[in-house]
Amino acid sequence: MELNDIVNLGTQLFQDKLGSSAEGVDSNVLQEALGGLLSNSEGGLDLGNIMSALTSDEGGGLASIVSSWIGSGDNASIDGSQLSNLLGSDAISSFADKLGIDTDTALSGLSDALPNMVDQATPEGSSMLDSVGGLDGLMGMAGKLFGKS
Repeated sequence: MELNDIVNLGTQLFQDKLGSSAEGVDSNVLQEALGGLLSNSEGGLDLGNIMSALTSDEGGGLASIVSSWIGSGDNASIDGSQLSNLLGSDAISSFADKLGIDTDTALSGLSDALPNMVDQATPEGSSMLDSVGGLDGLMGMAGKLFGKS
């Protein structure tokens, strides 16, 4: 799935979650803000940022949450503080500023949208995890990629 498709999905999920709170948010601005929040320099979904949280000492249970998004089955929920740890509070603030909403509203919308976006970006489900040795293998791979051991 292309980043554009994932961002379109995230835009719809974000707007659905916020309902009337998102009425003043322009869809194009939301798409740009989501794309900026989640894209890498190659224009794809920045799974690297998400994966680095899996290897972080202060991850606070994010590994099991994020692995549920990547794997098959139900997506675990994520709360605002965990989402701030995952994406960074500065990135969340910037995202909210672009949309003209407060950070709590932004976190509320993202808490529904992000798990589904990552799930759609990793359609291989558990086979993706199995191919790298499960969650431990994925964490080890991410650690090597980001210079953490």
